[in-house]
Amino acid sequence: MILEGRVADKSDIWSDNIMGERKINGNRVSFYVDMECILCSVCSDAAPNNFRMSDDEDHDICFKQPDGEEELAQCYEAQENCPVEAIGDDGPSA
Repeated sequence: MILEGRVADKSDIWSDNIMGERKINGNRVSFYVDMECILCSVCSDAAPNNFRMSDDEDHDICFKQPDGEEELAQCYEAQENCPVEAIGDDGPSA
């Protein structure tokens, strides 16, 4: 089920996401998973170095911001394929 027009909500993120940001090729990214996550594991399959299941095993999280172009491409693949659009890349950097 894809929710048309939905955008990940950085004010509604899981608290166990890793915060911070990376600058890759001059672009700032700060990935996160919001509370719409349905634990489908699309993100952890696409970007296993950056996304995984939470310790509570009820949602996925971004546990590491991407390092380099390859990981960034994998994170964008995860974001693009998330069936509920729960992945954002405009998160808080604190």
